[in-house]
Amino acid sequence: MYGLLGRKLGHSLSPQIHHVFGDYPYELFCREPDELDEFFANESLTAFNVTIPYKVEAFKRCDELSESAKKIGSVNTVVRRADGTLFGDNTDYFGFSKMAEKYSADFKGKKVLILGSGGASLTVQHVARDFGAEKVIVVSRSGENNYENISMHSDAQIIVNTTPVGMFPNNCERLIDLSRFSRAECVLDLIYNPMKTQLLLDADELGISNGNGLYMLVAQALRSAEQFFDRKLGDGLIDKAYNEIQNSFTNIVFIGMPGCGKSTVGKIIAEKLSKKFIDTDAEIVRISGRKIPEIFAEDGEKIFREIETEAVKETGKKLGCIIATGGGAVLKKINRDALKQNGTIIYLKRELSDLAVDGRPLSAGDNAIEKLYNERKGIYESFADFTVEVSGDAQITAERVIKCVSL
Repeated sequence: MYGLLGRKLGHSLSPQIHHVFGDYPYELFCREPDELDEFFANESLTAFNVTIPYKVEAFKRCDELSESAKKIGSVNTVVRRADGTLFGDNTDYFGFSKMAEKYSADFKGKKVLILGSGGASLTVQHVARDFGAEKVIVVSRSGENNYENISMHSDAQIIVNTTPVGMFPNNCERLIDLSRFSRAECVLDLIYNPMKTQLLLDADELGISNGNGLYMLVAQALRSAEQFFDRKLGDGLIDKAYNEIQNSFTNIVFIGMPGCGKSTVGKIIAEKLSKKFIDTDAEIVRISGRKIPEIFAEDGEKIFREIETEAVKETGKKLGCIIATGGGAVLKKINRDALKQNGTIIYLKRELSDLAVDGRPLSAGDNAIEKLYNERKGIYESFADFTVEVSGDAQITAERVIKCVSL
């Protein structure tokens, strides 16, 4: 029997990851502290992973420890040997090393700024030092280096967030203003939900190389599985599992002019891929209890945009959905960030003469569509990951989109 020990494991990806590595049972073991003695004594457990808050407790209970576990002071992988003794390893060290390699974080001779001082921070500190960092600065809320005096370290070249700030459901939060770190060349965030935290979105905007913690999660799981079975499985499986999970997480988000077919194409793709479809205009109606033309007529565009932002922010937190947005949803940066955090953005481009206008307040009137298009064209094009020409046949357009995003 194999699995993961923790206290709250409702959203763990470990079973999905380990399924890629082999056909073996992998269960989630939610245990309270007073149940740990019985758990560790259970000889039917061949090997298991350990997550917070029990990594230090596992460290104390193992009979033998790997060098990584000794160095970091915690254990996330336990293997029961034939004689009943427990061997403990910390594969997070390997996981973060592979993550740093994937996102080209070269620590040698660099100043590294680590946000957070917990267990994950210890792992990052050891990797950074072992790979030749010149300085490693750990920032905490009340330590010598804190968020009040963090400007002292604005010359940091690599920045790593090990805190939960910005993690779902608090997606928009961040600890630092990245624009003040003029020498930053790589930003890593151990969070993977959302896939792009606000910190990473800021890095994108500034042209700084960056990456989330999903690759670390998958890489450490592979090394754990190798410990389970005492054999090499091959690092190629890291990319296989990573790509599979990333594809299942990523939203496909449609933007474009009102009436270009975002909802029609989105529903077709959602059905083809067995994914949930969400229309942000429908969410606005649900939230407000009114139809969109009524909101415009009674409260005006400003109030409508405020309700729209509420709908977009909540929708953007979803994972693995097909999302159709209103034509003006991309006008606000806060909306664009919300959609980008988990989404691949598809701009559906359609001839203006073919756009539907019924029930669309801003599309009514002489030259209204041309005016809207001229105002929004630049945002659509710069925000989109892909631009897809709309065909008269929605099925053809859907196939073009699927081909674009390689699903």
